Amino acid sequence: MTKSKIFLILSLSFIGGIFLASFYQKAIADYYFLLAIAFLLIFLVVFYKNKKVYITTFAGLFFIFGFWLTGAKLSKISATNYTGQTFSGQALIVKEPENSGKYQKIIAEIPLGSEVSKFLKVLINTNLYPEYRYGDEINLKCTLETPKNFAEGFDYRMYLAKDRIYYICSGVKIELLNRDKGNNFYAAVIKLKNKFGGAMAEMIPLPEAGLLEGLLLGGDAKLPKSVQDNFSRTGMTHIVAVSGYNVTIIAEYLMLALIFLGFWRQQAFWGAILGIFLFILMIGFPSSAVRAGVMGGLLIWAMKSGRLANSQNAIVASAAVMLLINPLLLRWDIGFQLSFLATLGIVYLYPFLERHLIKKNKVFGILELLGLTISAQIFVLPIILINFGKLSLISPLANILVLPIIPLTMLLGFFAVILKLLIPPLAPVFSWLVFLLLKYEVEAINFLAGLNWSSVEIKSFAWYWAIVWYILLIRIMFMLRKREKFYAEKE
Repeated sequence: MTKSKIFLILSLSFIGGIFLASFYQKAIADYYFLLAIAFLLIFLVVFYKNKKVYITTFAGLFFIFGFWLTGAKLSKISATNYTGQTFSGQALIVKEPENSGKYQKIIAEIPLGSEVSKFLKVLINTNLYPEYRYGDEINLKCTLETPKNFAEGFDYRMYLAKDRIYYICSGVKIELLNRDKGNNFYAAVIKLKNKFGGAMAEMIPLPEAGLLEGLLLGGDAKLPKSVQDNFSRTGMTHIVAVSGYNVTIIAEYLMLALIFLGFWRQQAFWGAILGIFLFILMIGFPSSAVRAGVMGGLLIWAMKSGRLANSQNAIVASAAVMLLINPLLLRWDIGFQLSFLATLGIVYLYPFLERHLIKKNKVFGILELLGLTISAQIFVLPIILINFGKLSLISPLANILVLPIIPLTMLLGFFAVILKLLIPPLAPVFSWLVFLLLKYEVEAINFLAGLNWSSVEIKSFAWYWAIVWYILLIRIMFMLRKREKFYAEKE
């Protein structure tokens, strides 16, 4: 067995332990883990001459570690109990507040009891005005409450807990004490992001400005609710999320620009990776962007090195590292699930489609886009049905009509914003061009969403059907690879 396969087995064992613990969710005494480890070590000593025993033993140890790590994280959440207590004192806003249209969502850190070195994150919902910002020091008085699940099938408490937010404030009273008490560098990054968003709003009307902000900075908060719903019905929400797709486009442009300027391909690749880091930095290092940056960077590396079909180790390893940092992502972060599975879909299924369909029928790059979309959608479909209960039938057509011009839209939009900030008189030239593209994209999505058959509701998609789906996918991928290997050997 090769080192590559051993590495893959160990990474998957670790992820498997996290997966089981995420659903089991019952406290297990530490001595049970010690007994399991002792049993594996005895097994190793007895059958030490068998190399497969080494792999089995270490796979078991990695599985136990993943299970224990997740259990420890869940136990820490359960052990924290400040529900019903009243907090009164100074707090620090540690994330840029979100405007939901009806209220501000603020995440603040409060001192944890008498331990001044430890803090507790809380979620505060307050009036739209006065507006608060990252780094504000406030005088806060509220009652701490455990988050309640407000929708069936959605664990809101664990959704917040994955980001170490365990309580919501009720009966909130806030008084601003000081500004700019946060990290100066991070504050400067947020200020730059807000300047970008403000420049878009000045140049282009809504909803087109909201779409451009989503493409360049991520998020659909600036889009009207009706347009957000249309994006969902057509399966196009991914273009306004900070996804591996957006990051891949940015990296592609950076590589082309650096190669044009005379850099070698390897230098251009590292320049693109640096560009991805700066992009994530500019939008404030949200976890979704970091995840997209890792997945997008790996995808660029795999495609440019011609190793797309052999890059599963890198993808699985990156997921394992993210889960090592925060094991709660696996079950309670839908974005992590979608990014990871979509990337695997492109890695495993797209090369087969490319060899047998796309290369033989080149139609202005349309089949490439369709192949990438189908590969990703097949792998994420059960997650979408479980969490959103909606299946978009029009998604392939929407992707064909809209995706080809997204890269150009992002490029012209970026130039328009830069000119608006640096040379305002020249900005209208680019802003008109990008507005026309954005207008087409919005109208195309609105039209397709208006078709009666554009999407269907799947009210209950049980988790066990998802397991059946992925077992079948694994089986199909295995058969396809075996068939490819058979014909390759005959040739």
